[in-house]
Amino acid sequence: MEEVDKSISFDGRDIRLKVGLLAPQAGGSVLIESGDTSVLVTATRAGAREGIDFLPLLVDYEERMYAGGRIPGGFLRREGRPPERATLICRLIDRPMRPLFPQWLREDIQVVATTMSMDERVPPDVLAVTGASIATILAQIPFNGPMAAVRVGLVGDDFIINPTYSEIENGDLDLVVAGSPEGVIMVEAGANQLPEQDIIEAIDFGYEAVRDLIQAQRDLMKELGIELIQVAPPEVDPTLENFIRDRATDGIKAVLRKFELDKPSRDAELDTIKESVAAAIAELPDGSPVQAVVAESPKTLGNVFKSVTKELMRRQIVEDGVRVDGRKLDQVRPISSRVGVLPQRVHGSALFQRGLTQVLSVVTLGTPGDAQELDDLHPDEQKRYLHHYNMPPYSVGETRPMRSPGRREIGHGALAERAILPVLPKQEEFPYVIRVVSEVLSSNGSTSMGSVCGSTLALMHAGVPITKPVSGAAMGLIKEGDEVRILTDIQGIEDFLGDMDFKVAGTDAGITALQMDMKINGLPVSVVADAIKQAYAARMHILGKMLESIDTPSAELSPFAPRLLTIKIDPDLIGLVIGPGGKTIKGITEATGAKIDIEDSGIVTVSAVDSQKAKQALQIIQGMTRKLNAGDVYVGRVTRIIPIGAFVEFLPGKEGMIHISQLADYRVGRVEDEVAVGDEVIVKVREIDNKGRINLTRLGIHPDEANAAREATNS
Repeated sequence: MEEVDKSISFDGRDIRLKVGLLAPQAGGSVLIESGDTSVLVTATRAGAREGIDFLPLLVDYEERMYAGGRIPGGFLRREGRPPERATLICRLIDRPMRPLFPQWLREDIQVVATTMSMDERVPPDVLAVTGASIATILAQIPFNGPMAAVRVGLVGDDFIINPTYSEIENGDLDLVVAGSPEGVIMVEAGANQLPEQDIIEAIDFGYEAVRDLIQAQRDLMKELGIELIQVAPPEVDPTLENFIRDRATDGIKAVLRKFELDKPSRDAELDTIKESVAAAIAELPDGSPVQAVVAESPKTLGNVFKSVTKELMRRQIVEDGVRVDGRKLDQVRPISSRVGVLPQRVHGSALFQRGLTQVLSVVTLGTPGDAQELDDLHPDEQKRYLHHYNMPPYSVGETRPMRSPGRREIGHGALAERAILPVLPKQEEFPYVIRVVSEVLSSNGSTSMGSVCGSTLALMHAGVPITKPVSGAAMGLIKEGDEVRILTDIQGIEDFLGDMDFKVAGTDAGITALQMDMKINGLPVSVVADAIKQAYAARMHILGKMLESIDTPSAELSPFAPRLLTIKIDPDLIGLVIGPGGKTIKGITEATGAKIDIEDSGIVTVSAVDSQKAKQALQIIQGMTRKLNAGDVYVGRVTRIIPIGAFVEFLPGKEGMIHISQLADYRVGRVEDEVAVGDEVIVKVREIDNKGRINLTRLGIHPDEANAAREATNS
């Protein structure tokens, strides 16, 4: 393929597309660049595997540490398991791509995005999303594109396209919009409690830029003489579908109208109908066309039955405005919540249930040393708020091996984390590292938003002074031709058989997080706006129910949470506190049982469950680092005696010597005649010599000075 370079500019920020240069044996490849950030994206397909009845799309995002001029950490000094942020970018690429492939496609497709060079001003993720569309088109894979993505930031009152990292950090919005020619196909956002209308305008602003990127891809295709591959879907023999419709339609309709059924009961009744159809097929004469179709592909019966069920459920919603549980389109399921469901050994807990979705959220308060160290290309080096999401198989009544968290669990945890971050107290006000774990105990739709609600309650129960409580709701959509129905608080079957999963979280002041995924080729911004507005009423209803459990953060922390005390020392004295080989700081820890964290800036945080132990350790550090002045008076204790004087510890960890001549205002023959080890003495700093040695005296101390020193010691 010939080399072609194209460039498109957004307010002076260029995106450059280079094809025909790298990875010639990949199906399609593009080097997409902005600033000094370069991302190589490839798309390759292989032949279909026998027995596959789904779209086998695999998306990988790879970060090479050389992209940032760094050598990886760890023993091997090479890249290993992808960090969490890389997993989230994989999902960011996958989510707008997947609905644009023909769902009947069964060939293996792999998209690989590799960050080759990293400009700390330019995030690579949205470049990778657009690059995936270009590489797929170049690979001549059937695809209903082009597709593109941009990031929208808010600086002051102005929206900007593809903001830098610093603009994202200092702004109130981090929004990614992906779209196709048909409309918006994915939205993901974190926001600082922005009003709904601002979010809608930002999405509209971003989609305009997406359209420009789509046109740039079309121009590139024209220049290369490439057209989108249009492949007709495989012909499906209607014999089996007609057979199922004749025997199952009335039964399925009846089940979908039994509003009193819960999910397990509804699934069981549908399974019974499907089994009766299978039994009817088995009774047909040998060699009948229906039997032949099922024999050739045993999974076909289940797939067609699902398709018929999907059609009937959607028709019931569109034509009758009735959902399978009898709710109105904008109605939220019954809600219950409570806090303190676990003993206070955990620092905070809450149980949130909406319908059959139940989430237990648990809070742990840690010390600064518990912050997560990040080893990736992102400028952030640490995380002090961690939100983890677990969904075990029993939550949906299944059995399967339990492994490490998958991409979905990582993504849901990150969404809940993003929703709550804007309301957390500043580190200066609440120096704890906070970890929330959301355990999904029962799942029937909208578990990520259940995690947001449960975690908000758990944080308040733990005494974390969040600025406002956050609630969330998942919105769905059914689109049949020109008919569109937006569903509030979707449950599992509506997510599974619907066209949209749109999660909206925020406070009563505005939105803090969004995530929208589509199963169709796109939606107009106006429909997205309607969903956001409808979500507001749901969020406020849910928030009201939540606040019946707890409406303000607890005044006291759990007695088992560590107590933190913080001081600022001269950074030049950090080495003094740590000591050679860490000997000094280890000694303080062993003596007091407290944990000590020291930042490069000189901020020292001392923690212990027993506040007295933390205070004791802090006093030692204060004593070691306090600036001394000649004439200061202290109460001390004699620690050892030598022939020429006595050593006195007058501050925790700080000693000075009283020369024998300074023990009394008369001649002293032996030091032991005046003081003994363990004696309490009043001393004054006489001088600090050029080697840092502290010389003390007992002479010339006024009674008022002695009394003040005693009071300071007792306090």
